[in-house]
Parts: sequence; structure tokens; C-alpha cells
Amino acid sequence: MNKREYQICINCVMDTTDSKITFNNEGMCDHCQHFYGNIKPKWIVNEKSKEKLENIVAKIKKKNKKRKYDCIIGLSGGMDSTYLLYYAKEVLGLRPLVFAVDTGWNLPVADKNIDNLLKGLNLEKIDYKIDKEEMRDLQLAFFKSQVPYQDMPQDHVIFASLYNFAVKSKIKYILTGGNLSTESMREPNEWVYMNDLRMMKDIYKKFSKKKKIKKLPTASIFKYKIYYKYFKGMKVYRPLDLIPYSKQIALDTLTEKFSYEPYANKHYESRLTRFYEGYWLYHKFGYDKRKAYFSSLIVSNQMTREEALETLKKPPYDEKEALEDMRIIVEKLGITVEEFKIMMKEPNKTYKDYKNSFWLIKFGVWISKKLGLSKMQYR
Repeated sequence: MNKREYQICINCVMDTTDSKITFNNEGMCDHCQHFYGNIKPKWIVNEKSKEKLENIVAKIKKKNKKRKYDCIIGLSGGMDSTYLLYYAKEVLGLRPLVFAVDTGWNLPVADKNIDNLLKGLNLEKIDYKIDKEEMRDLQLAFFKSQVPYQDMPQDHVIFASLYNFAVKSKIKYILTGGNLSTESMREPNEWVYMNDLRMMKDIYKKFSKKKKIKKLPTASIFKYKIYYKYFKGMKVYRPLDLIPYSKQIALDTLTEKFSYEPYANKHYESRLTRFYEGYWLYHKFGYDKRKAYFSSLIVSNQMTREEALETLKKPPYDEKEALEDMRIIVEKLGITVEEFKIMMKEPNKTYKDYKNSFWLIKFGVWISKKLGLSKMQYR
């Protein structure tokens, strides 16, 4: 097969490193076309969205007026979830339970940001403990599997812990920092595959001596999309989509009120995520997730295309810092740097090389779009 000729969108910075990207006659990519055709017309922040949020908040407060907490918010230290927690308590007057999962990878600056926020808001958080040994085995299995999406184990465990805990504690309302302002362009599947428990179990079985995940919290698509929602009454809301929100608004507010220190890139509050996005993906696969992050900011008028292109000329983060992260990570995983470098040179693989639920995920996304529950592109 002939290698595809390189092309970059005339409007954003997505390009043919996304192998399924398409362009119209003017050179605009399908990501931008989807945003302008399907997301922007329906994503309107005005008096109606304000009223919608007020109604949601009123319902949450009414249903939980006799409880200590009326909702739950997962906190990672990232800007979106941090701003959401501030807004939920100080502006909306909610009484959130702050929930954090210690996966062992938060950077000191992230812990400092979290501490400053909690002190400033006079809130405590639940630090949910997971089995670190099994988590380590699962993460090492993923590196051995040669797939791009090394954040899946961490993401799955965090969200499964949150959902399982909320249902067990009978807290029906979950607020999340997900938003269209900074995340309207979803990375292609070959860069970031969706939460697939079947694939995760298969990789663990193939590359771990223990074969079965026994101690880590898990949640299948059926459990959190169907059972928890329709049988347990769990509701997940994204308040940031209903208010004027931008990266700059969040940064200015958090810096002024809580001495918040920003990270070099989105999701870089985690050492593992920083290394996976800035080194593993970048050097092994040639994928740069900043292209999707920056493109979201471009179409929402928070960044110019020229600024994005200039920043993309530089690697995601310093090579010396990346190698130090590598040393720390492989030591925790129980292998040597030499073993890891050999691993990086092995043939790349995708979800297609393992048992997976892609057809079910794709069908679920299609249903969500038909019902108007999701605007995101998935292919």
C-alpha cells in the first residue's frame, strides 16, 4: 500500500497522522466539519443554558437536602476538574464530596494544587485506595502489549472507582469536568481507544503472570452506561458546557484564588500520562495529542492556528525530563530502562490485535447520537 501523502487541515492542526482523516475540497478536515456542523450549532451558552443548569442544581439540592453531600466530583488536579469543583461549591452552592484515586503517578505540583484548592474551599477529600501491585502489573502488561493507549488502565480504574463508590454510597449525581470548550475534538481511535474492559482483561491475561484482574475496581460499558444509569438512577452532568468557560477563565480564576500552577500540557498532572503522551506516543507511534488539544482551542477561538503550529515545532516536553520520567516509571514497574527501550522498538499494535468490544462501543455511540445524548465524533 502506498503511504498517504501528508496533509494538514487549513483550519486546525489535525493532519494525516490521523490515518482516517478526510478533507473537503477546500482542505478543511472532517474534525472541523463535524464541529461546525454538529457541535457548534447546538452548543449555545446563553440564558437558556443558565436556566438549564439552575434547574439541575435545584433538583440536586432538593433531592439531597438531608444528606451531607449532594453530589460527587472526581478530582485529579487537572484544570477542568479543579475549576469545576470551585464553581460547584462557590458559585452553584453545592455540597460536593471530593473523590480522588491514588494511582501513584501524580506530580508534586498536582498534589500542591489539590491541597491549595481544598484548603481554600474548606473541603476534605476521600482518597480511594487501590491495589498498587495489581495496578503496576496491569500497566506493565499494557506496555508489553505495544498498544498506543497506555492511559487506559489508569483512566478505567479512576472512573470505575468513582462510579462504583457513588452507587454504593447512594450518591446519584456525578459532576464531571468534561467540556466542549477545550475538548470538542476527540482524538482518533488509533491514538486513544475508548474504555474497553474486554480488551483490558485480554491484555492482562496475555502479559501478566496473574492472568485475571481480581482486586482493581472495574466497570463494564453495560454497568456504567445502562445498569447504573437506568437501574441505580446515576446521573452524570457536565456543568462546564452550560456556562461561559475557557482555559483562560479557569487559569485566571484558579491562579488568583488558589495560587494554581498550570502544567506544560493538558493532563500533565500525572507523570505516567505526561510520559505516555509526550514520549511513548510521540516517539513510538508518531502521534502528538497536542494536535487535538490545540485544535479544540482553535475552533473555540482560544488559540490561533499560527500559535499552535509554532508550539508543535517543539517536542511535547524536554528530552532530559522525559528520560528521568522513564527511569522513575520503569523502576516502579519493576523493569530496567534497557528492557523498556527494547520494548519500545517492538512492532506497534492496536486494539484490533486483542479481544475487544469495538462494535458494541461504536453501536452505543451511534445510539447516543441518535438520542441526542452525545455530539462527539467517533470513528
